[in-house]
Amino acid sequence: MILPTAYLPPLSYMEALMSEPCTIEQMETFEKQTFRNRALIRDAKGELVRLTIPVKKVEHKQLTRDIEISYQTRWQHQHWITLVSAYQHTPYFMYFADYLKPFYEQEYKWLLDLNDELNATLASLIKRERPAAVSIQHSERTADWSGQIWTDKHPWQTEISILDRLFDERD
Repeated sequence: MILPTAYLPPLSYMEALMSEPCTIEQMETFEKQTFRNRALIRDAKGELVRLTIPVKKVEHKQLTRDIEISYQTRWQHQHWITLVSAYQHTPYFMYFADYLKPFYEQEYKWLLDLNDELNATLASLIKRERPAAVSIQHSERTADWSGQIWTDKHPWQTEISILDRLFDERD
């Protein structure tokens, strides 16, 4: 199976990634405003919050493998503070936080590298021995991984990040 890269992807993406041998597409044309550099989480009140990794100016038909992360803003700090605020009181945040925090401290040049390493860590956390109450159950959701786009008409609210399930199983 061939999947595009994804930042803090939803459960259905992680299931696909972990269920069979997958290749992450690097030679596709990068699509703006997609889950490749965006994620959707729920805050402590249950409201949806969008997280976006800023990327350097994308040229027309630029390949995904060539997308560089921009550090003109303190997006890593903001994402981490948002994650802590959203999940600090959930049952398993403290159990997994130390594995995720380094991704918000280290600078990555390439979006693909950050996403690949972060998703490998998430897959490892899902597979590892953990409290019995935490289990990643099969999702009945399906997704079109060819390019979910966020717009006002299509707000992409059905596919919440795997973090929601990993930390709390609020679903």
